Amino acid sequence: MLLTTGENAEDQEKKDLGLEYIRKACKYGEEKACDVLGDNYYRDRHYRAAKPYLEASCSKGVKYACEAMGTMHRDAQEVRQNDVLAREYYEKACALGSADACINVAIIYRGGFGVAKDRASEKMFYKKACDAGSKAGCDSYTKMDNRDKGIEEPGLWDKLKSLFN
Repeated sequence: MLLTTGENAEDQEKKDLGLEYIRKACKYGEEKACDVLGDNYYRDRHYRAAKPYLEASCSKGVKYACEAMGTMHRDAQEVRQNDVLAREYYEKACALGSADACINVAIIYRGGFGVAKDRASEKMFYKKACDAGSKAGCDSYTKMDNRDKGIEEPGLWDKLKSLFN
């Protein structure tokens, strides 16, 4: 058991008190409080407690809740590992504007996790990640697009030589 002392104990007391008020607000129907409660349980790795709140939040269109549910199912965080459900949650989060979720869906299609490998879908989700502001999504989309157009990417040797020219 980890004992918190000093400033850490005071911070923990404040957090516990705040969570108590959030629990009460959620109990009396304040939906935003339930969203915050699920997110807090998830961040504290209390996945079983987080799950019902995150499911409800995701069904209302809360982006981070859908992404968290996707991760819980992908990584088997106190739920049975399920690539199909992970993809469904990630796709919903992607549609809500989560660049990270879009990248996760692209990786699912690239690896064929719970779906048939599909290069076109992979590329489409990298494009969505790019549109949502992800540099990694843009880079992956550009590489795939260039490969589709027959444009050669410079190799490592070419990149090194260009540094000295």
